[in-house]
Amino acid sequence: QVQLVESGGGLVQAGGSLRLSCAASGRGLSTYAIGWFRQGSGKEREFVSSIDFSGDTTDYTDSVKGRFAISRDNARNTVYLQMNSLKPEDTAVYNCAIFMGPFYNINRNPTSYSYWGQGTQVTVSS
Repeated sequence: QVQLVESGGGLVQAGGSLRLSCAASGRGLSTYAIGWFRQGSGKEREFVSSIDFSGDTTDYTDSVKGRFAISRDNARNTVYLQMNSLKPEDTAVYNCAIFMGPFYNINRNPTSYSYWGQGTQVTVSS
């Protein structure tokens, strides 16, 4: 009965930074891989980043490599997405979700994830 709640979004100028949080209520997140996805206006949901249950393995889509960093604090049941050097094309609603597949094959397919949070809006101005 886990629930995920995203926070930390907002309005920022290009080049700025935001730190998103994905916090769990109910069951903790310590045994789950977590993914971040985003969906811009009129666009399909796309993979952004993921992190395994221990935090040792991470994955990033090419467009955010070197700018975003995913991390987790299992003691706080929270996964973070630090976003630096933000660009207008990063504007989207960001959601986190739990990866439901095997731990050894964490993928980028949103259909492999469940327990989506409600999302947090990130808007990057030019």
